[in-house]
Amino acid sequence: MRPKIPTGRRIAAVCILMAFFVFFAFDLVKLQLVEGEEFNAVISSVAEHTAPVAAARGEIVDCNGVPLVYYGQTYALILDAAYFPSAKEQAQRNEILLALIRLFERRGLAWIDPLPLVFDAAGTVAFRPDSDKEIAEMKSASLLNLNDYATAQNCLDAVVKMFDLADYSPADARKIASVCYGLKRDGFNVSHPYTFAQDVPAEVVSIVKENSDFYRGVDVDIVPVRQYSDGTLAPHILGRVAVINAEEYAEKKDQGYQMDDLIGKSGLELAMEDTLRGTAGEKTIYTDPNGTNTSVITKQPQPGNTVVTTIDAGLQAVAVQSLGETLENYADTNGNIVDSAGAVVVLDCNSAAVLACASYPTYDITTYAEDAAALNEAPGSPLWNRALLSAYATGSTMKPSVAIGALEEGVIDENFTVYCNGSYDFLGQHFKCEQQHKNAYVNVVAAIDESCNIFFYEVGQMLGIEKMNEYRTLLGFGAKTGCELGEAAGVLDSPEYRASLNQEWLPGFTIQSAIGQAGNLFTPIQLANYVATIANGGTRYRTHFVKSIKSHDYSRTIEETPTTVTCETGISAQTLNIVKRGMLAVGTTGYCADAFADLPVKVAAKTGTSQEYRMIKNVSTKINNGFLIAFAPYEAPEIAIAAVGEGMVSGANVAPVIAAVVDYYFGKNSTLSPVPETGVLIP
Repeated sequence: MRPKIPTGRRIAAVCILMAFFVFFAFDLVKLQLVEGEEFNAVISSVAEHTAPVAAARGEIVDCNGVPLVYYGQTYALILDAAYFPSAKEQAQRNEILLALIRLFERRGLAWIDPLPLVFDAAGTVAFRPDSDKEIAEMKSASLLNLNDYATAQNCLDAVVKMFDLADYSPADARKIASVCYGLKRDGFNVSHPYTFAQDVPAEVVSIVKENSDFYRGVDVDIVPVRQYSDGTLAPHILGRVAVINAEEYAEKKDQGYQMDDLIGKSGLELAMEDTLRGTAGEKTIYTDPNGTNTSVITKQPQPGNTVVTTIDAGLQAVAVQSLGETLENYADTNGNIVDSAGAVVVLDCNSAAVLACASYPTYDITTYAEDAAALNEAPGSPLWNRALLSAYATGSTMKPSVAIGALEEGVIDENFTVYCNGSYDFLGQHFKCEQQHKNAYVNVVAAIDESCNIFFYEVGQMLGIEKMNEYRTLLGFGAKTGCELGEAAGVLDSPEYRASLNQEWLPGFTIQSAIGQAGNLFTPIQLANYVATIANGGTRYRTHFVKSIKSHDYSRTIEETPTTVTCETGISAQTLNIVKRGMLAVGTTGYCADAFADLPVKVAAKTGTSQEYRMIKNVSTKINNGFLIAFAPYEAPEIAIAAVGEGMVSGANVAPVIAAVVDYYFGKNSTLSPVPETGVLIP
């Protein structure tokens, strides 16, 4: 039996317990009600924000894994809203920004300048040329809120007032305003730092760091940057990246793009944007009541995927170098009246993979930003990709297509001949043949070899424009080849096309079309795919620059580009063999025999020359353009090539380009200097 506890002790214990409960209840009421606002303020002052972490853009490599475009790291100066003076401290903002701008200007360095206002030579403010979209954005209600008709001076006055810059000189005010305008436009806040400058030298980084008390809120970030193994190797194919513009941002912001993100602007960088662009990471920034920031990466950025191209870097180097040298040598020897220009395209005959593609004149993509203004004004338009975008009258390179149509339709056979005495009369018009023939009675093989106009005038008239164009359509003319990059469709001249221009189709157009004149306009890549179709037995494939897509670490193949048949032409082997024999004669005993004599394989080819009128020194002047199509080896074709030289008298003048390509591809004996075969082998 337990001892009985006295009543007094029970009462005392209960009282003590109740006292404890009352004390804690009182303290809880005090914390929650009396001092609640104070504690909430302390807790809420430990702010938490998130900010994106840039992801490295994917690499672009050649078919063997040789890097063409890759990512490195560089310094960027950013403005951090957690420390940078707020908009309420505009005077301090202006002081820091002007000092930073002068630091850069003393060293000749560029900083990001989004304000589309400039001063002309007379010191008058004007709108930046070719900036219509940026100007409209600047005047919009969300920024300066000005009327459409507001002048450049009106805009400058508005930013001077908006950012409290009346005490500065107009030049300094405009510079400071540009950064302040960028802050406003980009929604500058703790979660969205502003990039003041990219690719900043270490020396400048050190100065900013050493003077961090003054440069309050100016921080350094290590960011991925685009780098090139050789900026002159394939600039038109690789393309370029630049900071996203307002229109692109409006379209892509829902996809996670930031206002200072890089985006593909041309070439494969644009075409493969979704593949190359990585996935941004995320960092969380904590700010305590004393203003101290700490950040933690809470989501790692994922680099973009690797684009494996069909380009062979060594072959591309040979194509670029031989094209430039051939064009310039011709100009030096013959005094070309037009700027040296041309293109060459090399395809795999059995897949239409683009092995090399060069346009001349060219440029160095690594210095594009500094050279852009000069490049836009440079002779020969070096930014223009002639291989894919220039459509030419291609002259006698069209003759094999006419021969194919006539043979397939039974209009002629291998033994059919036309007597050529050098002239041809048609409906009162007189046409000439400029060639000297071994035999005046010319058959189809000799007509291709010796490029007899009279033969093809007669055969073209017999075949008719409808059938002629039926076969040219099968061979890919008048349609894009299907590659990933922008290309011209060209023009397949026809009665229907002329009708669309409110023009009449005249009978003489048919015989002119038969020798590659009239209104036909085709691109070098179309020519290359045409000769590839002839070479491989009549299958036309979709051209492509992308071989595959791999993960950034090469651990996974995400996608392989299939060999895609665009058209099974159904052209008989007998017809193609007759045409190919004529082309073989061009390469072995004809116009190109000397250029191809020492090559390790037999090359079949067809020359072409066409005329066009250009304005030269304000005078309409007739010039020639030279074309050459070829495939090799003759016995078992592997590569097809098309080259053009503007201002050249004959297609034979570009034969050294094709000779260099064939020599490198089959013999590896070229004296040129290709890119070293290094890198990760891509199966």
